[in-house]
Amino acid sequence: MKPQAHPLPNTRPTLIALAMASALASGSVLAQTSAPPSGSVFTLGTVVVSATAPQSGGISEDQVASVVTSEEIQQFNRENIADALNLLSGITLSHGQKNERRVSIRGFETSKVGLFIDGIPVYIPFDGAVDMNRFTTADLAAIQVAKGFTSVAYGPNTMAGAINLVTRKPVKQLEGNVQLGFGEGNERKASVNVGSNQGLWYIQGGVSYLESDWFRMSSSFVPKPGAALYEDGGERNNSYRKDSKVSLKFGLTPNATDEYAISYLKQEGEKGQPTSTAGTGQTWRWPYWNKESVYLTTRTALGANETLKFKLYHDTFDNAIDMYTNATFTTINGTGSSIYNDKTYGGSVELESTRIKDNTLRLFAFYKKDIHDKNDYSYIPPRYDRMEDTLVSYALENNYQIRSDLLLSLGASHHELKPNKIYKSDNLTLTLPGSQSANDFQAGLFHDWSSSTRLYATASKKTRLPSLQDRYNGAQGRYIENPNLQPEKSVNYEIGYQGTPWQNAKAEAAIFHSTVDNKIQDWYPDPSKNCTAPTVPDPVGNVCQRRNVGEVRYSGIELGLRGQVSAQLELGGNYTHTEPKIISNPNSRSGAKVYDVPKRKATVHARYRPAENLDFIAFVENNSKRWVSDTVELGAYTTLNLKVAYRPMKDLTLEAGVNNAGDKNYEFSSGFPQPGRMWFANGVYTF
Repeated sequence: MKPQAHPLPNTRPTLIALAMASALASGSVLAQTSAPPSGSVFTLGTVVVSATAPQSGGISEDQVASVVTSEEIQQFNRENIADALNLLSGITLSHGQKNERRVSIRGFETSKVGLFIDGIPVYIPFDGAVDMNRFTTADLAAIQVAKGFTSVAYGPNTMAGAINLVTRKPVKQLEGNVQLGFGEGNERKASVNVGSNQGLWYIQGGVSYLESDWFRMSSSFVPKPGAALYEDGGERNNSYRKDSKVSLKFGLTPNATDEYAISYLKQEGEKGQPTSTAGTGQTWRWPYWNKESVYLTTRTALGANETLKFKLYHDTFDNAIDMYTNATFTTINGTGSSIYNDKTYGGSVELESTRIKDNTLRLFAFYKKDIHDKNDYSYIPPRYDRMEDTLVSYALENNYQIRSDLLLSLGASHHELKPNKIYKSDNLTLTLPGSQSANDFQAGLFHDWSSSTRLYATASKKTRLPSLQDRYNGAQGRYIENPNLQPEKSVNYEIGYQGTPWQNAKAEAAIFHSTVDNKIQDWYPDPSKNCTAPTVPDPVGNVCQRRNVGEVRYSGIELGLRGQVSAQLELGGNYTHTEPKIISNPNSRSGAKVYDVPKRKATVHARYRPAENLDFIAFVENNSKRWVSDTVELGAYTTLNLKVAYRPMKDLTLEAGVNNAGDKNYEFSSGFPQPGRMWFANGVYTF
């Protein structure tokens, strides 16, 4: 059920961009497929470890299943980055109580993974995480994923890896696409991407809109006794969503080596927050969830051997929560809302040199300022928080070509976190802690056994500095702040293979092992009880704290194979087996269980093309059981997605399909079922 429309702040840029994009598209000749050409990759936004940065049109895969292309996003109908990432091995989806989609990489949760757009950090300053449902895919050229062994070019806080959303760059004088779609739940979507490359300059623009009123529950769902008000089946209560995005890029390419681009990105979101089907949890709505980014990226050749790159950025994040008294959503609790106004600004400089024979040396410096403002109107008087951090990093990376078939990559970085301000109106005793630092090191050996086979081995020591939330969140008196938290540390090892077992096929395999020490987690005075604030009947309570007390280990394998079996049939799939184990977990409620990590995940896909203009596509995913608390283990599940794509003419693709065709009733988190059988239809023009 969808509430009355909330006016989203400052929607004028969306309307202007839509009008501009539509005007550009109206006189265009439409072309062949919905996916952008492989050349439409913004090379300045890619990050590559083991090779010289590719020319426009290529993104190298340095690890198993490390890239999702725009073609794959379109083929498997992945509307947000979480669902797109789920195509990869080593990636697991989970679902938070705030109706936010999260991903883990090889067992590591979202907050341990950096999120970037064109190499610019865009993760939320307060907690280092994001709701990946809010990041739509219509304007992306590709998604890069680094697991464990992560280039120092990303900067700090990539302990578990990095996710880089690479935007488009035009290669033709006029190119783009237009997409319209609709589906169950009153879903409607539209997007326009238009670009022009004039040789000495280029421009790329895009606008997208996605909205639905609800999703359908599986017909197998049975309401919990006494909790039908929260969910009675059919249309999922309070599951509406609305997301729009505007993107614009202007670049100069005065010669073959130099490039200067300024980019603007604005996304606006609104969502409901379904309550637990058990009748517990918050009854919240989010009237807006907005991000706005402006960033400059440059590359300048300093002679034949050196290249200088700059990145400057400013990023804002605003959201609001309306808190209601119950699941009827008729009365806001108290005065009602919690509002975030966060900002990040910073930059980086990179100097690359190939002056030394067979070596590519890169030096980096990073600066990042995080500001968190919170107004909580659910209290009388309202509470106000302001927190500020400065993060400075230095790094170097060298690729040594030992032989034509053997490359050694070495990297090191130093990070310094300086708290600048802490003010909490409900705790005026907090004082600024001192600065802290962390060091990262890594090494990778890449051997090209043949022109079609690569073997590699990597090792890295990575860190994650504690977030503002880790250090200062008091959770309404249920936690004691811990400003002196120290960095988490991980040691990661991986050996892998990439090859072409036959023509038009690709095989991948990797074995990984990671150990996390100094892990930040909840410390309970009495682990048998929930965290509680002191009250009149209980003047002591059970007040918890975030501490560096955990140690956990993740080991596993990843396998992948895809290729053309015949002229009509393409098959592919991947498999991930993860063995998480807690080594040390004092005063914790999780016991020996690692949450939200299924041991096994497997996917299989097939595309059958009986005629040149007709595709039948199937995608099957299986996840094994997973623990979501020390006493609750969710069952295994298998889902099937089906789609047919028809091209009645060169310029047009029409497609229709159904997700979860078997109407499986399954959950990522207890009390939060995922959609049942849902149909969709799309039309795409490309020029």
